[in-house]
Amino acid sequence: MYITTVGAECAPVAKVGGLADVVRGLSRELMRQGNEVEMVLPEYDCLRFDLIEDLHRVYEDLPVPFYDHRVSCSVDCGLVDGIRCFFIDPHSEHELFNRGLIYGEVDDPGRFAFFSRAVLEFLLTRDKQPDIIHCHDWHTGLVPVLRWEVFEALGLTHPHLCHTLHNLAHQGVSGDYVLRSVGLDPVRLLTPDRLSDWANPQAVNILKGAIVYSDSVTTVSPSHAREILSTDQGMGLQETLHRHRHKIHGIINGLDEEVWSPQTDRNIVQTYGPENLPGKARDKQALRRKLGLQDRSAPIVSIVSRLDRQKGVELLRHTIHYALENGCQMVLLGKASEAWIDELFQEIKRRTDGSPDCHLELGYDEELSHQIHAGADIIVIPSVYEPCGLTQMIAMKYGVVPVVRRVGGLADTVFDANYSDKAFKEVNGLVFDELTPAGLESALGRAIRLWLEYPEYFRQLRLNGMSTDSSWFEPSRQYLDIFDSIKA
Repeated sequence: MYITTVGAECAPVAKVGGLADVVRGLSRELMRQGNEVEMVLPEYDCLRFDLIEDLHRVYEDLPVPFYDHRVSCSVDCGLVDGIRCFFIDPHSEHELFNRGLIYGEVDDPGRFAFFSRAVLEFLLTRDKQPDIIHCHDWHTGLVPVLRWEVFEALGLTHPHLCHTLHNLAHQGVSGDYVLRSVGLDPVRLLTPDRLSDWANPQAVNILKGAIVYSDSVTTVSPSHAREILSTDQGMGLQETLHRHRHKIHGIINGLDEEVWSPQTDRNIVQTYGPENLPGKARDKQALRRKLGLQDRSAPIVSIVSRLDRQKGVELLRHTIHYALENGCQMVLLGKASEAWIDELFQEIKRRTDGSPDCHLELGYDEELSHQIHAGADIIVIPSVYEPCGLTQMIAMKYGVVPVVRRVGGLADTVFDANYSDKAFKEVNGLVFDELTPAGLESALGRAIRLWLEYPEYFRQLRLNGMSTDSSWFEPSRQYLDIFDSIKA
C-alpha cells in the first residue's frame, strides 16, 4: 500500500511533543511491513537539518493558490530515520514557516491552511497518487476538505483519507478568511453539518472539517474514542462525532522501542532488561548523583510531564508534597504551559532547592528524561484527560511502576495491582478514579507501601510492565485494516 502521511511534526527533525513520536513510530512500522510510506512536512527554518540525510531539491517552483495570487514553493526531499520526507518551503513575504518555531503563532490557521493546499498541489503533480493520505490533528484538517471539495475535480481522484485526532482541545478555530485563502467557499462550508464552529457558527472549525470529510477517523486509544462520543471530552464536537460515529475507531499508540529501551539506551549509565533488573540500581545511583540527592534506601517518585491543566496541575503539585511527607525522594522534569503554572512550580523549586530528597527541573531535557525513567521507581500521571499517553508506556518499559488516573489511554494500558480483573502477570501499576488529592493518595500510597513492605510484589509489577508489548506492530496492523476498508 502507498501511504502519504501529512503532519505538523515528525521526530526527531520537527518535534514539539508526543505527536512527533507517533508520526515517526507508526511510519517506520508501516514501512517494516512492506508498505510504501512517505511524509510531507513544512520546511520550518528550525528543522533539525543535521538529522536529515541526503537532503536535495525535487521541485523548484510549485505554484500554490493563496488568496488572489500564487505563492511559489520549493520542495526538498531527504531521509528521516529511513522515512522519505518531503519538505514544502513557500517563498512568501509572510515567512510562513520561517518563525523559529513549529506552531504557536496567531496566524497558525492561515499558515497550516496554506500548507494543506500545498500538499495536495504537490501530490497532484506526481505520476503516482497515494492510496491513503493519513493526516494528523487540526493542522492538516483542511486536507480532507480540499481533497473532496477542490482536488477531486482537478484529478486527484485516487487517495482516500484517514484523519487521526490526537488532542481535541485544539481545533483550529478561525475566521472564514482561512477558507477563502485556499479557494474554499465559506457560504457553502459554513453550515452546521460541515465546518461552522459549534460555539460560534460564524467561525470556521478546521478539525470539525476533518471529521466530516475524512473517510475514517481514528483517535489514539479505545477508551478515548468512547469518551469523546459520550462525555465532555468531545470538547464541544460530540454532536459531529456522534453523527460520524460509524467511521470513528480507537487505536492505542505504540512506542518506538528503538528509541525507548533500557537494553540499548545510550543516555543511561547501565543498560538492563527484565533478565538483569539489578542493573537498574546503578542508574538510580547515577540519577541521585546527577541531581544532588542523597543515597539512601527510599523509592524515587518521578513526574515527567508537560505542566498544564490537562495533566492535572494541582495533583502534580500534591504528588511532590505527599511523596516527601511519606519518606520518598521526588524528581520532576517538566515545562509549564502558562505563566501561573510556571510560578507555582518555581515557588516549590525555591523552597526545595538544596534538598537531599527533591529536585525539580523546570524545562525539557531529552537526555534527562531517559535517565529519570532509568533511575526512578514510581511515576505519577494524574491526567484530567489523556487521549493515549506515551509516558506510562515508556516508564513501564524501564521498570518504573506507574500511578495513573483511570482515563483514556491510561485506562487501556495500566491495570491495578490490587483491583484489576486481569491475570496477575498482566497487572502493572496502581490506578485511581477521582480527580482529588484523596484519589491520588489512594493509589500512590499503595505504591509506596508495596515498595517498602512487599518488595518482591513491587519487583513483579516492574517485570510485568517491562514485558508488556507496547510496540507499533499491532497498532499498525489495525491502521492497515482501516486503510484497506476505506480504499476498497
